Amino acid sequence: MKPITIGMIGYGGIGRVHAMAYRDITYLYGLPANAVQIVGVATSRRETAQKAAAEIGCEFFTDNYHELLARDDIQVIDCCTPNNSHLEVLRAAAAAGKHIYCEKPLSLSVAEGQEIVAAVERAGVQSQMTFNFRFFPAMLRARQLVEAGFLGRIFSFRARYLRSSYISPSKPHSWRLNKAVSGGGALYDLGSHVLDLVYYLLGDFDAVQAHLETLIPQRPAAPGSAETVPVDVDDLALLHLRMASGVPGTVEISRMGTGAINDLSIEISGEQGALRFNSQDPTWLEIYDVRDADSPLGGMRGFRKIETVQRYDGAKAPDWSMTPNFTRTHAECQYQFLKAISEGRSPSPTLADGLRIQEIMEAAQRASDEARWVRVAEFR
Repeated sequence: MKPITIGMIGYGGIGRVHAMAYRDITYLYGLPANAVQIVGVATSRRETAQKAAAEIGCEFFTDNYHELLARDDIQVIDCCTPNNSHLEVLRAAAAAGKHIYCEKPLSLSVAEGQEIVAAVERAGVQSQMTFNFRFFPAMLRARQLVEAGFLGRIFSFRARYLRSSYISPSKPHSWRLNKAVSGGGALYDLGSHVLDLVYYLLGDFDAVQAHLETLIPQRPAAPGSAETVPVDVDDLALLHLRMASGVPGTVEISRMGTGAINDLSIEISGEQGALRFNSQDPTWLEIYDVRDADSPLGGMRGFRKIETVQRYDGAKAPDWSMTPNFTRTHAECQYQFLKAISEGRSPSPTLADGLRIQEIMEAAQRASDEARWVRVAEFR
């Protein structure tokens, strides 16, 4: 892979994960130390930018991201800013001729997402979304099985993403609870990930019926504050979906899933088989083969685990038998993007794929508001 240089815009919790993953790539694939380099970082305040640069090990830092875009020694912009700034940042990055790697979700709205995708296409730069859950080897294997027709005719699917990170009413207000900054709550924060897995495995969406609810409508303005601020985004989203293929399914998304730590799962049922995956047990993909009833041994029908562990093509370390983790999926998502740029081919998932997820999320918001089925065609 040819050396790639990166400029980071935004360096909160997820920005730190991205930086960790970039550093891992050279070790994971046995590449020279200069194969992946973060050259500079921009944050909203100079002091946080300086601290981020010291952590990353780069010399350039700024509180004006346009200074980062002006640098000739940066090829890729990694955007980890709050959702309401994606349009401005990505439009400017595309105009500067930088390839774009963007944290989910793509934007505040479909209209903004369309502007971003149009700007990227005009500029002719490459782009990729951070839909890292696609890059668990079990998910890569699931996609292979679906495409090979293992399931036969697909009947239905069920997916969920549950966390318990907001169950305490004393958790203070933040930008993620402000629709003007985040665009949505659990639906945008967690739903973008699980809806992308549905899209990755089953194709485009057709329509959605949804119920979105805010379970704690007021939160402290700051830690320990007696002053409260209204919450105008969802804590819980229940979706009934129909895919473009006609396959129906359900998706549950919640930041109020008491007892759940980081529970993302998906199940697909078909005429010839079924598969299921849970991110809490990422070493395995569970499959069910109806044809097992015809085994010469008889009585072999039932779900069984197939090992997927850390089977990444071309990886040098760690050993393939080790359990994959969250940061490893980020590294693989980033590596595939950088490799595509180096080889002059289109990466996946692109910002256009991110727009497909934006459409179904906004359709779900409208469906909940208007108590009806909403087709994604209304947003195209």
